[in-house]
Amino acid sequence: MGSLKTNNEGSLFWIEGRSKEGGRQVVCKYQPDHAESTERGGVDQVDKNANVRTRVHEYGGGAYTLHPDGGVVYSDFASQRLFWINKDGVRVALTPETPDGQYRFADGVVDPVSKTLVCVREDHGPKGDAAPTEVVNEVVSVSLDGYGTMTVLATGRDFYQAPRVSPSGQQLAYITWDHPSMPWDTTELRVADLSSSTTASNNSDTSSHVLVDGMDADTSVLQPAWHPGTGSLYYISDASGYHNLYRLSPGETSGPGVSVLPKEIDFGGSAPGWVFGQQGYAFLADGRVAAHYPDRSTGETALVVFEEDTTGSSDIPAVVASSLQIMGRKDGLPHSFAGLAPSPDGSLYLVGGGPDVPSGVYRWDGLVGGGSSKSDAELLACSSNAQIPDGFVSVPKPVEFPSPLGTSFGFYYPPTHPTASSDEEAPPLLVQVHGGPTACTSASFNPGIQFFTSRGFAVLDVDYGGSTGYGRAYRRRLRGNWGIVDIDDVCAGANYLVDQKLADPKRLAIDGGSAGGYTTLGALAFRDVFTAGCSLYGVADCSALAADTHKFESRYLDGLIGAWPEEKELYDKRAPINSIDTLSCPILLLQGDEDKIVPPNQAESMHAALLKKKIPTALKMYKGEQHGFRKAENIEDSLNSEMYFYSRVFGFTCAGDDIKPFPIDNM
Repeated sequence: MGSLKTNNEGSLFWIEGRSKEGGRQVVCKYQPDHAESTERGGVDQVDKNANVRTRVHEYGGGAYTLHPDGGVVYSDFASQRLFWINKDGVRVALTPETPDGQYRFADGVVDPVSKTLVCVREDHGPKGDAAPTEVVNEVVSVSLDGYGTMTVLATGRDFYQAPRVSPSGQQLAYITWDHPSMPWDTTELRVADLSSSTTASNNSDTSSHVLVDGMDADTSVLQPAWHPGTGSLYYISDASGYHNLYRLSPGETSGPGVSVLPKEIDFGGSAPGWVFGQQGYAFLADGRVAAHYPDRSTGETALVVFEEDTTGSSDIPAVVASSLQIMGRKDGLPHSFAGLAPSPDGSLYLVGGGPDVPSGVYRWDGLVGGGSSKSDAELLACSSNAQIPDGFVSVPKPVEFPSPLGTSFGFYYPPTHPTASSDEEAPPLLVQVHGGPTACTSASFNPGIQFFTSRGFAVLDVDYGGSTGYGRAYRRRLRGNWGIVDIDDVCAGANYLVDQKLADPKRLAIDGGSAGGYTTLGALAFRDVFTAGCSLYGVADCSALAADTHKFESRYLDGLIGAWPEEKELYDKRAPINSIDTLSCPILLLQGDEDKIVPPNQAESMHAALLKKKIPTALKMYKGEQHGFRKAENIEDSLNSEMYFYSRVFGFTCAGDDIKPFPIDNM
């Protein structure tokens, strides 16, 4: 659940992922008393066949927005066309049908004056098959009358993100950057004039738009937003070494803005820039600003609330709200929240949860009329109605451990089962590696982790060097060092837990998806720590990935490894598939057959190499899955398959009728 939005009437909307409905995403509206309301308190705003997803950058995000006249504007996954479900429930096609899927749209907002949709458009050519170097990204306006008229507002750069129109409708702020940078490396915040005279001349060249911030060639600027009351322009920048919040006062035409909360913390969310529509702060009904950030020492999320300052002073008093007491949460357990959305009555909507509470939509009144920051948050909708019995939930503990570059971080989950004996030997350990690799993990409820801890495994969820949330220097440990720093850190974490008698050195497993799959394969190929592993849609051949991936990440490895193709030798050296001779432990490979980010040939090539080396292995290809598994049956099967694989490797019996044996070659 996520992507909270409120309309002018104060109605609340969100996105739900439906794994039991083929993995489709649905826009819901909070209407608890409505006849069609689900158990979660929401009413679907799209028909039963719609899948609200965009493929811009392949990762998507920002797939819907609210129409000022009522209803929802969204991107349809199958066709990538824009549709408007109006307030009467009638679906209106906003963009024309392109048989070969030429256009994709994301991150839209409605211009309050022109009543057009301003969004990012990705053009894949008239046949929809343009090479990554030929894909064109721009900011456009799309008419909402159903005629499909599109006007280019910003063009000339490789990427665009977060187009945001000022309350007056006169200015457009947006983020832009070029290859080989990624949005957490080097970006610019620019502002274009949308006045009638400028629009008539169609001055869409980005170089002609005002550069507000990002003048430094090594600064990440993200998430612009206009204050609805004062017109101040807010954004996030890591110029200080952390992703802090900045403000450009009304009337100022150039930046950079003033740092309003100079703290050694990262605002902006768990992986800023990876997907569209992220916003780590919100403007409250009374004009104050609310922002959230992770407290890495506890695993909880902190909320900062401060007054809007129109004088331009950087000395803004900040109120740090105590951790929200989420209703239904056991006392003392860490929790996290995000996706802030204000309500006209002064309350705050958010997506939150905890280790024992699945993700849900909450309303918090702690900011209304001097309310207490300790007041409970009311659960409005929950991602799962399953009740977890006492004694089955493992509570994570933040851990710090020594690593070659200093200190690294993670969350340790002990095995937890009501019948487990406290005097048992050290348990098997599963080290989990998040993707990105510049994303991060959190202490929020993770059913995949609980699946393993309830079955006797300890789990270490690692925030290796390169992860977001610990400042720019920590994130940049990975520059040029992917396949070194990340592997060093996951191995250091496993060895640390072995030294603490919290893990059995003979039963150390590792898994990860995407970039985490690469680290998994690399740890197995280049180190002698783990005894089994599972790569989910992971990278095996760095050179092949650089030559065969989508535009957004087609130059990503330049910063992680080195310039391509000039440093091909280094790419080949870092590729696990080229180090089969050093491999000796069993490896399970899980892959979606429609993955455009890490193509299936990565898993297929690795599987063939493992077979040739006579290493125990299996490859399971999931039909209809892209990058990451979204269908309930495939999510369930992937977990059961991994558990069965480890049971064969470590020699224990797998209980449960759902776990089906499958062939493991060379076992």
